[in-house]
Amino acid sequence: MPDYLQVSNAMAAIAKEEMTPLVKKLVAMIENLQEEIQRLKEQAQQMRDEIAVLKGEKAKPKFKSSKMDENTDKDDGDVGQGEKAEKPKRAGSAKRSKTAQLQIHEECVIAPMMPVPSNARFKGYRDVVIQGLVIKAHNTRYRLECWQLSDGTYLTGKLPPQLQGQHFDENLRSFVLYQHHHCHVTQPLLLEQLTEWGIDISSGQIDALLSGAKEAYHAEKSEILVAGLRVSQSITVDDSGARHAGKNGYVLHIGNELFGWFNSTQSKSRINFLECLHAGAITTQVNAQALAYMHEQGLSVAIREQLQLLAPGIVHSLECWHKHLAELGIKDERHVRIATEGALLGSLLEKGFNPDLAIISDGAGQFAILLHALCWIHAERLIHKLIPFNDGSREAIAQVRTQVWSLYADLKAYKQQPSADQVAPLQERFEAIFTQHTCFVTLNQLLQRLYRRKDVSGWASHLAGR
Repeated sequence: MPDYLQVSNAMAAIAKEEMTPLVKKLVAMIENLQEEIQRLKEQAQQMRDEIAVLKGEKAKPKFKSSKMDENTDKDDGDVGQGEKAEKPKRAGSAKRSKTAQLQIHEECVIAPMMPVPSNARFKGYRDVVIQGLVIKAHNTRYRLECWQLSDGTYLTGKLPPQLQGQHFDENLRSFVLYQHHHCHVTQPLLLEQLTEWGIDISSGQIDALLSGAKEAYHAEKSEILVAGLRVSQSITVDDSGARHAGKNGYVLHIGNELFGWFNSTQSKSRINFLECLHAGAITTQVNAQALAYMHEQGLSVAIREQLQLLAPGIVHSLECWHKHLAELGIKDERHVRIATEGALLGSLLEKGFNPDLAIISDGAGQFAILLHALCWIHAERLIHKLIPFNDGSREAIAQVRTQVWSLYADLKAYKQQPSADQVAPLQERFEAIFTQHTCFVTLNQLLQRLYRRKDVSGWASHLAGR
């Protein structure tokens, strides 16, 4: 038996009357040390595996449990001796016509190879559908009529809007974008592929198709975010590390069940988040909301009075805003950050951003603006990641996880059919779950930490949030 299991079993055997405050403190310290030792062991094994792979050897094998005894103890019911019970068919395996729903582009009638006798009777056709793919160059010459008018000017036909300024039609451009971005086909392979199909295209033209003329896509992307924020009651936000143009950066996600929006940035600050919420032109404005935010963040009265000199109601670009701050002598990094956040938020609210929109995150500070709520999934994940050391701690984790997901399910049901009578019982269950004391000290500490975030989570005003 491993040492930490022996220690855990010994701690579990301590009588309740002997669990003095000092003993509880020592037990908590021992559990924390056990967790740290277990993490270090796992990290050391990962490093050993990595070193082994670098040396050309194999990592430590992972042995899975044997499955030879599966299905050996199942009750066969009334199946007689020598008979085998029929296995249920997998879902979707029922017999069906695999070609009935296919669109037929061409029909070909084939007569028998031998001559048909005169007394034979025609009995119809036996259909055989053969699927195929037509890949070939398709070049279109558009002949634009030119007419000279009596005054010497010319009247000329125009290409369709989607072809103006282009040398390749929308199907070919879509194919190049799909192959490169979705199928991860490199530009050299794309050039080779298209050339073999008879397309006269160069590597520079492929690069231009992939990297140029993206204004319409960016405009549509901004419109998606604006529309999504306008019709939503809540959004989930998160950011993660990502590589951009060979450099470390971040990708921000904003969305819910209605839409999803992503943006690549070089920062994960609150200023960056507010700039992304503008979804287009980024502006700043010193108004009542901006000054209230600056006051909440602890910006001094003297600086707020200086900022009021910028004439409330005047909209500034981000470049002009930083210029004004420099002219006012506001150069401290903290002061510039808080003032910029407040001005961005004030302009955002002036544009019509819904201040009652619930912003649900994993608790990251950059998202803590307006009505901020914490994500239940991220909160429960902390409980799930705890390492149990005995049967008691394992049962405590399982019980708390069950309680959390049961409450979460009832909150979602409340969201579908809200009722004032259900609010108090739901709040009482929340209190009971996150203030309980189990036999696992580390779990108790985590529950207390989550309970302290109750007011931050905004769960009472957004009970059925994610």
